[in-house]
Amino acid sequence: MTAPLKRRIGPGLLTAYGTGVMIGAGIYVLVGAVAGLAGIWAPVAFLIAGIVAAPSALSYAELSTRMPEAAGEAAYIAAGLKSEAFAIFVGLAIVLAGTISAAAVLRGGVGYLTSIMPIPTALAILIFGCALISVAALGVLESLAVAALFTVIEVIGLALVIWAGVIEAPVISPDWSAAAPPIWSGIGIAASLAFFAFIGFEDIVNMAEEVKNPSRSLPLAILWSLIITALLYALVSYAAVRAVPLSDLAASDRPLALVWEVGTGRSAGFLAIIAVLAALNGVLAQLVMAARVLYGLGGRTQTLAVFRPVSTRFGTPVRATVIVGIALITAALLLPVSALASATSILLLAVFAVVNLSLIRLKSISASAPFSVPISVPYFGLFASLLALGFAIF
Repeated sequence: MTAPLKRRIGPGLLTAYGTGVMIGAGIYVLVGAVAGLAGIWAPVAFLIAGIVAAPSALSYAELSTRMPEAAGEAAYIAAGLKSEAFAIFVGLAIVLAGTISAAAVLRGGVGYLTSIMPIPTALAILIFGCALISVAALGVLESLAVAALFTVIEVIGLALVIWAGVIEAPVISPDWSAAAPPIWSGIGIAASLAFFAFIGFEDIVNMAEEVKNPSRSLPLAILWSLIITALLYALVSYAAVRAVPLSDLAASDRPLALVWEVGTGRSAGFLAIIAVLAALNGVLAQLVMAARVLYGLGGRTQTLAVFRPVSTRFGTPVRATVIVGIALITAALLLPVSALASATSILLLAVFAVVNLSLIRLKSISASAPFSVPISVPYFGLFASLLALGFAIF
């Protein structure tokens, strides 16, 4: 009999955790790619993507109150599709996806750091990786407090970019002044790309066993983090297309820095520091999530029971945390990061589809839940996930 996880997290920290995962380091490059496809209608593409993600987020919100467990997706699939083996397979796939994406983000964040500091890449990966493992093992409240601090810094940085593009920009981009009519095919493709910006709300449910009053806190955190993220992306992309010519945005690998420089005429070096913090935030969030999934899977099968122990001192699954941390550091040091993000997104979209299908099956058995959505919601979530999966693959 192992010690249970400690319930120390309220809806505020949980919302900051989800928001930090979603805005992450990706916003510093994704805005340019979406603007290149949707033109000045990039904010519309982000809002559409948020609306498309909403049904799956609502499905997760209901399922999290039906089964507030770590390794949430595994529990949902086991209950809905009646396959424990498939549920464990999906849980392990989520751990793998989280570890690989965290490795990619860690390497990307270190890339920003080495551009402003003369430090070897491998040494920076080891230092940051070990520091994040220590924070994650120390306690969930401490981990999410650090993540919340990083999230606040990220949001301040994005607010400054919005201010620079909307208020300070001395000249409005000619693309904005002579606005072209919307081309909905381009906006649709841009929205499918922007959909990946909202992947992250699903990490919230894996914190269920450490949340106070999960039937209330989990749905609130999922929905608020999605709303906050959608508004931030829409406002940042609005500032970008208003201030900077579309061709420059699409060609830049640092579009938000470009918005700041055009809007204020000053150096955007501080955004590199914020990008490093955003990357560390994303790594910490994925590390905490993957460790909780392993902990949850350890309670479902004896094969993985080695990941079940919880530290009586810290109240965290220290063994699972250290193993995931070592794996992500190793991957960051050894693996190429190209295409890892898209592969992770494809995997998670497939998981979204299966989770929505599980809720459809569960609602046909019992409609009652502490937080309940109409049956049309998981159907639409299933359709949207499959549609986005099709765009991602083909």
